[in-house]
Amino acid sequence: MILILGGTAEGRRLAEALTGRAAVLSLAGRTRDPLTAGQVRLGGFGGVEGLRGYLREHGVTAVVDATHPFAAVMSRNAAAACAAEGVALLRLVRPSWASHPSAGSWHWVDGHGEAARRAAALGARPFLTVGRQHTADYVADLADADVLARVAEPPVAFLPARWTLVTSRGPFTLDGERELMAAHGIDVLVAKDAGGAHTDAKLSVAAERGTAVVMIRRPAAPAGVPEVADVAGALTWLG
Repeated sequence: MILILGGTAEGRRLAEALTGRAAVLSLAGRTRDPLTAGQVRLGGFGGVEGLRGYLREHGVTAVVDATHPFAAVMSRNAAAACAAEGVALLRLVRPSWASHPSAGSWHWVDGHGEAARRAAALGARPFLTVGRQHTADYVADLADADVLARVAEPPVAFLPARWTLVTSRGPFTLDGERELMAAHGIDVLVAKDAGGAHTDAKLSVAAERGTAVVMIRRPAAPAGVPEVADVAGALTWLG
């Protein structure tokens, strides 16, 4: 039995590739209409002990952590639970944007608070692409700015009247990002180092426009867990 901790396009593609095998794709359940494949479970496990119980109850022999690179708590829980139960664990994580040609000119920060302050200092028309859970973290510093915030689903929190909210899911094209950023006069882009090609068009357009980029570093990954960068690598590991 293979447990895929999903929430990313890579997790979904792995589930699709494992059709016909004993595999379950587990999602946190925060997205109302998630894109799924194969057998799916929704909701949390109840911390490390809850996940350990699930591994035992369902006879899980391998876990692939294909959560978002910023899902640090889930990744730590998976590492602890698998180590305690003797279950093999692999991280399927898309490559960082640190190797992007423009990465050296970005303003790298360690959290949303620092990102908000840096964005406020760098421009007047920020483009927030930090996800609905963290969009509200920017209100205090950017309440008087003409913010464009893009999310997959609307955040629950109140947003200032001057903000424009766009609900959309990637992948995003170069032409689409050019049109959007030009229409809103974007002068600073705020993003998390999600990596991969699904949403990287905005970075190329920012470079074209000379737009400042504030990039939030990834949290540290659990030590000792092997990693692969794509579904092919995960399939090879699973055998």
